[in-house]
Amino acid sequence: MVTSIPEAQTLSQLKKIVVIGPESTGKSTLSEALAAALGALWVPEYAREYLEALSRPYTRDDLKMIAMGQLAAEDALAARATNYLVCDTDLYVIKVWSEHKYGHCDDAILQQIAHRRYDLYLLTDIDIPWQDDPLREHPAPGQRRYFYEIYHNIVEQSGVPFTIVHGSAEQRLQQALAAVKAMESR
Repeated sequence: MVTSIPEAQTLSQLKKIVVIGPESTGKSTLSEALAAALGALWVPEYAREYLEALSRPYTRDDLKMIAMGQLAAEDALAARATNYLVCDTDLYVIKVWSEHKYGHCDDAILQQIAHRRYDLYLLTDIDIPWQDDPLREHPAPGQRRYFYEIYHNIVEQSGVPFTIVHGSAEQRLQQALAAVKAMESR
């Protein structure tokens, strides 16, 4: 099982920023651009790597493996990061995915969600066109809105500051940088 970041790391100045939102809303694009703008490391979405290597349809058990891979990548990069770590997703995405598809989320994933700490959420709006991708499952506008509302509720209830980013890639990056600046002034 993946463990949490060592206590010494959590006491450092490292700020962990999560880009969260429905499929095909520019999370990876924003994560990579924000990390570059901040001179920071970024944690790509492990699910993509895992699913591309899978030679069969995924199952509920795969979601736990994806969650563990995401945390392992996050922990490895957090150990090397200095000021910021930009995460292209967190385990809430696995939770939403699992509950929607299987009606349940594994307790180990829920436990990790309960003790992981982040400093800022950037919620990607659904105002950009859907991009076809064999790994994406919910292209209908109603589905995009449905999942957006779920993520909006999650970030609202998280107790973590959040900003909704929308518009072009450049506008989203500028909004994200402004949110980071606001986080630093708190």
